[in-house]
Amino acid sequence: MTKNIKQNGLEILAPAGSMESVLAAVRTGADAVYLGAGQFNARQNAKNFDGDALSEAVAYCHGRDAKVYLTLNTLVGDQELAAAMRTAFLACDLSIDGVIVQDLGLASLLHKKAPSLPLHGSTQMSVSSLDGLRTLKELGFCRAVLPRELSREELSYLAKHSPIELEVFVHGALCMSVSGQCYLSAMLGSRSGNRGLCAQPCRLPFEAEDGVGHVLSLKDLSLIDALPELMRMGIASAKIEGRMKRPEYVAAAVRACRASLSQGEVPPGWKRNLQSVFSRSGFTDGYYENRRGREMLGVRGKEDVTAAKEVLSSLEALYAKETPKVPVTLDLSVKGGQPVSLTIRDEKGNQITEYAPPPQPVQTRPLSRERCEEQLRKTGGTPFFVKDVTLSLEEGMTLPVSAINGLRREGLQKLLEARAKRNPIPYEESDFPEETSKRNPERPGLVASFSSLEQLPDRETISRLQGAFVPLELPKEQLIAAAQSFKAAGVPLGVRIARPFGFYPEEKKERLLAAAKEAGISLVLAENLGDVKTGRDAGFSVAGGPFLNLFNSKAAEKARESGCQFAVLSPELTLSQAKAVTAGIPTGIFAYGRLPLMLMRNCPASGRCGACKKDSSLVDRKGVRFPVRCAGGGFGELYNSVPTFLADRLSECTGVSFLYLFFFEESKEEVSELIDKYQTGSGTPQKGTFTRGFAYRGVE
Repeated sequence: MTKNIKQNGLEILAPAGSMESVLAAVRTGADAVYLGAGQFNARQNAKNFDGDALSEAVAYCHGRDAKVYLTLNTLVGDQELAAAMRTAFLACDLSIDGVIVQDLGLASLLHKKAPSLPLHGSTQMSVSSLDGLRTLKELGFCRAVLPRELSREELSYLAKHSPIELEVFVHGALCMSVSGQCYLSAMLGSRSGNRGLCAQPCRLPFEAEDGVGHVLSLKDLSLIDALPELMRMGIASAKIEGRMKRPEYVAAAVRACRASLSQGEVPPGWKRNLQSVFSRSGFTDGYYENRRGREMLGVRGKEDVTAAKEVLSSLEALYAKETPKVPVTLDLSVKGGQPVSLTIRDEKGNQITEYAPPPQPVQTRPLSRERCEEQLRKTGGTPFFVKDVTLSLEEGMTLPVSAINGLRREGLQKLLEARAKRNPIPYEESDFPEETSKRNPERPGLVASFSSLEQLPDRETISRLQGAFVPLELPKEQLIAAAQSFKAAGVPLGVRIARPFGFYPEEKKERLLAAAKEAGISLVLAENLGDVKTGRDAGFSVAGGPFLNLFNSKAAEKARESGCQFAVLSPELTLSQAKAVTAGIPTGIFAYGRLPLMLMRNCPASGRCGACKKDSSLVDRKGVRFPVRCAGGGFGELYNSVPTFLADRLSECTGVSFLYLFFFEESKEEVSELIDKYQTGSGTPQKGTFTRGFAYRGVE
């Protein structure tokens, strides 16, 4: 698929959590809707569409020139891939217009089995760089849904250079974390946002050290006023969030988007209705305007709920009736001795002809042209309006009005059905090949990641590692010193690319990587799909980090094909799931450390990047403290309250190639002690000071 921006403007893409929302979206002017089917979508608690319901929704939209995109945008386990593919094949039978995908393994299978099925990279893939977009194109994607955290300037740059279409969220809920990089709900209650079951704990009270509360809850996003500008940039699609929301919300948002594009502005009254139907203390455009801070924070209060009740009935009227937006031409022929015929054509070349018995001659009141045209133009209750009427009437003939009405009614219904029919998308439905057995060492090796050089242990302890990583953004002289220490111990050292690296300007990326190479480092740990390509193209060997979200064997295989020499699997996998992954490269698990739970571009600790003391913390409603640390590039990371610890369970970890140890704030002495424990399998921390992570409980 090649980049193909809509020639007639920006696509308005609306959410559809129910058939009523489909009606609301299309009748108020949406060009496309996105919806879920079954269990593999990021809003499992929406009503979603299965079987006949999905077929009905697709037929309704296609008959009215609206596209339908199916969300298959969750991580998928090895045992779930076959079911996910069956859902995709159902979409192919219905000639769906695109599938939104997060999981790298599922995307790989879809591209192989149904190469003509349009693939859209979900915002859950966290692709925010040109290298990420180029990688998606290489993988068969034709569109990427960009992160909500990008500024006007960043969006413009990507739109100018992207090899594929770009989709941007313009209205709806705004998470504190970059999509696909949040593990808070999973860690606190096993309900994974990457699996479509986020419990939204971020909306609960989290208090910063200066006493400000609810610092993880943002106002809703609204860029509706910026739609004309986004269209000029070359953005292909303007996406409204909200498959869990009411159809009245969908109608109000679509109508406002349509007004912004057609009139250049949204009437003030419409904006008030939009805020009333759903908002959290109003709206924000802080990321787009590069104006981040605590003014972006918001919660849904009692006044927001009360305001919604006051506007719902008026908004329901927006989509109560069918909107005539499809032009047709009608050709009526009434001639003696011949069946009456009515031919209806649309602008796509569809044509329907209906027949009635021959007309009767009459002396007193023959059929008039005016009467015929009046009846033929009555298309109320359908999506059609009559653009032109051609009449071939023989004089002296008559025909019951009911016959004309019947021809028009039957003809328009058959035309609607013809417009809804599409050729199925071809796919290869075959069994998955048997996975090759994997051979793992009797005892997994150790790979460590350090946050600072002060944590580095002595040479003897270093020599126990198979490999290690230090932050890429360390000064060059520190990188040189670290490289020399590890070389002396005979252990490979690499640099860990920070999670927000994809958001960095290209020149900054080049400068940092060049400094690492000059320091003698040849390995990088990439946490983002685009960073895998960036590191590889810069001449480094690449390892995949835990936040690539490699959740199944196909995803790990694709990481290998993309250039990863070894990879840390998704931290949300259980031990048994991780041990079952086969990839052709060594794979490991997140076995120690405070798991980063959120990647944030709006610092909750101070509300203004650079105004804090770098290390801070948040306290939840139960008094639990979660550290916050600057991640570089204007980003912050929220860490788990306690570290993951598995050193005393080494006998149960023998099915993986290595254990990934993430050292956050540990001292040099603590690091040495922990490495010893993970080598010998001894020692358990005091109860309440650690977690087993997802090793045994997994995620929903």
